Amino acid sequence: MDEVVIARSRRIQQRHVIDDASKVGEVRRAAQTLANFEIDAEVAGKVALAATELANNLLLHADGGELLIQTLGGDDSTVIELLAIDRGPGMTDIGRCMKDGYSTAGTPGTGLGAVRRLATEFDIHSVPGEGTVAMARFGNGEGVRYGAVNVALEGEVECGDSWSLQEDSQGLALFVIDGLGHGTFAAEAARAGLDAFNAGPFAPPQEILLRANDVMSKTRGGAAACARIIGDKLSYAGIGNISGALVSPDKSQGLVSHNGTLGLNQRRSQQFEYQRAPGALLIMHSDGVSARWDLKSRPDLLSRHPAIIAAALYRDHGRGRDDATVVVVG
Repeated sequence: MDEVVIARSRRIQQRHVIDDASKVGEVRRAAQTLANFEIDAEVAGKVALAATELANNLLLHADGGELLIQTLGGDDSTVIELLAIDRGPGMTDIGRCMKDGYSTAGTPGTGLGAVRRLATEFDIHSVPGEGTVAMARFGNGEGVRYGAVNVALEGEVECGDSWSLQEDSQGLALFVIDGLGHGTFAAEAARAGLDAFNAGPFAPPQEILLRANDVMSKTRGGAAACARIIGDKLSYAGIGNISGALVSPDKSQGLVSHNGTLGLNQRRSQQFEYQRAPGALLIMHSDGVSARWDLKSRPDLLSRHPAIIAAALYRDHGRGRDDATVVVVG
């Protein structure tokens, strides 16, 4: 049997709005608690320091922003991820800003440089007038490069969206689901569909959707899409308003989904086959993120880590009136 590496979020992604100094301590404690539980005290100390630096940086240089915290990876490759997102003035010279001693706010100027040293994996993207996204990961991740944002509508405890990425020796399978509406019952529908995927993730996508349709018939239903990549071939099937695209610097190809709601109809979904160009990104997202984005003209962003791309799409195209999920696989 092929060894399977599961790379998925195991709980809702924590979203912390950093808009005053009290939030810095709050996010530090949250990050340290999660890392203590998932990895160990040594890593937790690094995560806490990095969260503090990123939160302070949001306050001092961008007049606030968001810090997202989540656990990624399987049991043997757990990763804690911090994503700092702002709409601040941005940086004209990232390299200079990363150097210790450089500051525009009267501080010692060790923030971003310290985070880069502490983290196992670090990336940053900044555009003057648009803002900055910084990613820091802690722990030993394995497998394909990917990034994900999965946050609940403000005020909700549970997220009605979910996703799962799994790998085998042939390739990978990605599933994104959006329970109808938001809140507890939407989350229940999403979990049912996700369980159907995880029970056999490497089946043809149309079969996975048929299986999800059956188990979701006892819920309020939802929209979902599944992609299977083997080499340069991509098989895709979707029902409802999950958007999918293959994106490279010179081309963006939309992936076809059919209208409908899983759990509320019994018709078999149609599966489509695509050729995936070398280096093309697979991007899938729920309708909490507008599909009116175009990355072909953004080689600066396309060259960044998939987590940075997912966070930028969430920041720039999130609707703000529903749960939002973006998954980028590179």
